Amino acid sequence: MDEQMKNNFEGEEVNFKRLIDAALRKAWVIVLTSLAGALAMMLITFFFITPQYKSSAMFYVNNNAISVGSALSIDSGDITASKSLVNTYIVILNTRETLLDVIDYADINRTYGELKDMIHAESVDETEVFRVVVTSEDPQEAEKIADAIAYILPTRISNIVEGTSAKIVDSAVVPSSPSSPSYTVNTLMGFLIGFVLSAGLVILQELFNVTVRTEEDVAQVCKYPILASVPNMTVSSKGKYYSYGKNKGERKKGGAYAAGRSSEQTVLIGSGISFAASEAYKLLRTKLQFSFADDNDCRIIGVSSALSGEGKSLSAINLAHALSQLDKKVILIDCDMRRPTTAEKLGLPSKLGLSNFLTGQSNTEGLIQHCDIKNEENAFHVITAGEIPPNPIELLSSKRMAAVLKGLRKAYDYIILDLPPVSEVSDALAVAKETDGILLVVRQDYCNRIALNDAVHQFDFVNSKILGVVMNCASDHNSQYEKGYYRKYYRRYHKYSKKTYEQQNKTNGHQGK
Repeated sequence: MDEQMKNNFEGEEVNFKRLIDAALRKAWVIVLTSLAGALAMMLITFFFITPQYKSSAMFYVNNNAISVGSALSIDSGDITASKSLVNTYIVILNTRETLLDVIDYADINRTYGELKDMIHAESVDETEVFRVVVTSEDPQEAEKIADAIAYILPTRISNIVEGTSAKIVDSAVVPSSPSSPSYTVNTLMGFLIGFVLSAGLVILQELFNVTVRTEEDVAQVCKYPILASVPNMTVSSKGKYYSYGKNKGERKKGGAYAAGRSSEQTVLIGSGISFAASEAYKLLRTKLQFSFADDNDCRIIGVSSALSGEGKSLSAINLAHALSQLDKKVILIDCDMRRPTTAEKLGLPSKLGLSNFLTGQSNTEGLIQHCDIKNEENAFHVITAGEIPPNPIELLSSKRMAAVLKGLRKAYDYIILDLPPVSEVSDALAVAKETDGILLVVRQDYCNRIALNDAVHQFDFVNSKILGVVMNCASDHNSQYEKGYYRKYYRRYHKYSKKTYEQQNKTNGHQGK
């Protein structure tokens, strides 16, 4: 990891709002895990934890040194002395001789160690009264042991400690219900354990997740603006996924990909795309026009991405289409010779292309193809990648490639280069120096911040001007209010545009008559 990347990530603070949003997105998982934990603890308590019963007896510590006749002379020292006897009595209770006598008297099958673990004695609210509690799986046994202690302990105390005695305050009874386990407490504990574990895992996953999911993630990695956010066009309104391939049966003979629809695929190119996607590419087109001071010069724009599969070829095609709608002369060149897809997406022949020309296997005749999309007035030209060569980086960095671009500048207003992903191969850097700017396509929930940082750093290293970022397959990570607002806005605006278009067509029809 280079120094620039370290600086970017070392300065990144924990975004608590993002952690909360992640927890809310996984709220159903957290709730289900918490409920599962509660249910598991309840079942464990019922089937695997043996109920325990408690029976107790209370004793009063009597210090004979304090007589009734001298009650007026009792001071705090006498009371403290009486309280200290409580600890003495507890020690006497836990002696082996005392407990063995208890075992004999109660007639139980217990060892000294077992009985000692069953007995707990303590002072009651720091008074001269102490309580002896016996815990057992059998309520009858607990009561028998407590009664045996109540019978044996006072005698043992009076024989050992002269001038003192212990009197029974409360005798033992047979417990009617178990003291433990508590189904309520254990169930709540299981719920809390499930909640803490699931919420902790969600938060840890979010902390270590470097996937680009919001525009803020892009801003943390690079300083370049997001020029447009293209919505996910590969999902239908019913949530069905489509491929990026061409529509079979909608291809014109020898022509370009037709903007038709099928039951298995959706249109991702041209005017057939969704209204929101169309507006996103128009916004991108407008911002690119403001990026260049002189509109009269031809501009070469490279479109690349950090990783493959981010939709940079699709973005390059739609950008070329959007620019051609302004009566601009546009040519799209597929420079991704390792994995070319432009010809397939546009339904163009791919045998003759850029690689054939750069290697001297063909001339300019038939190199430039005309791409006209169905029902479109304007079109753009395309140079496909051609046959896959063994040395694409040498071809892209050759003088002949530079000469091709120099010659095309005289004939076109915009040259769009579909470049390979820069973090996987260095082919894009070889031709990036010939461009006037680079567009980085970042696919949401797909690209990671490390790869994006690396891509930005590589283009900066060769002094290529990065115009901005295009967020592809963008989905709503906003609030429910924002989602509803934009959905309602686009639906209303699109309906208005469609109505206006129909009225214009009707007016033109009457004028034609």
